[in-house]
Amino acid sequence: MSTPPALSLRALRKAYGRVVAVDGLDLEVRSGECFGLLGPNGAGKTTTIEICEGLTAADSGDVLVLGRGWRDDATWLRQRLGIQLQETQFAEKLTVRETVRLFRSFYARGRTVDDMLALVSLGEKRDARVGGLSGGQKQRLALACALVGDPDLVFLDEPTTGLDPQSRRQLWELVEGLRADGRTIVLTTHYMEEAERLCDRVAIVDRGRVIALGTPRELVASLEAEQMVTATVRGIAPDEDARERWLATVCALPGVLGARATATEDGEVATELRAATVAAVLPPLLAAIEGRGLALAALATHAPTLEDVFVARTGRALRDG
Repeated sequence: MSTPPALSLRALRKAYGRVVAVDGLDLEVRSGECFGLLGPNGAGKTTTIEICEGLTAADSGDVLVLGRGWRDDATWLRQRLGIQLQETQFAEKLTVRETVRLFRSFYARGRTVDDMLALVSLGEKRDARVGGLSGGQKQRLALACALVGDPDLVFLDEPTTGLDPQSRRQLWELVEGLRADGRTIVLTTHYMEEAERLCDRVAIVDRGRVIALGTPRELVASLEAEQMVTATVRGIAPDEDARERWLATVCALPGVLGARATATEDGEVATELRAATVAAVLPPLLAAIEGRGLALAALATHAPTLEDVFVARTGRALRDG
């Protein structure tokens, strides 16, 4: 028999007054996978996670966590879940060891305090006050508190936001260890490198709905583009009609699979193209720029990413919100 999903959401909906945060969302997370929820601020990621964690009640829809519902099995579920919120407020005068011991007391079973401190590389800080920890150390402490109950399902909501690159990579290594240990992880993030490195599958969410679902490789392949080309052009009139005319010209060029044009703070227009091949796109693109008396301010290419998938589906960048 196949293993039942660790998380199953059907027609989930949540509104705050007239603002619909989650709009009929369907989602399934397989047991043992690291699943990523991607999207801009306000896309509904955190609300969805809070409903799954039992912190927020849905207006309608069905939620099954580890095969059970919050209405009938809340006590059992709280013993089986590990939760790291976007921001965790600890008592700053407690020591690291005291903080983890406090969280361990909430669970009938779990790991020892020393094991958890070793896992998150805070053993040397066990007697330090929480208020004296760095941002990265506090995030690792939050992860230790989320894992001390030895959970089957772990929710990590924007776990690396605001961290420096070194601290972010340290947390990535911890998550990779959990993944290798067979834990089910649900991760929300707006860092594309993070999702591509850690997640088995990802769902891109916008306006409370899933707009794309698959492995990072599958979603990137769906663009059918070899390269992304960004040409920053100078000389286009500073109005939306002029940008739309320029965009129509670009979209008609050979080898262009799709494009968008946005105004920059310098009064230029950044034109982002999905290219079948760079060799096919660049000559006609440069000719179009020259033929219209425009100037090329900058030109860059990169391999397609999950952020490019989001832009292609919505016309907005992941951080636009």
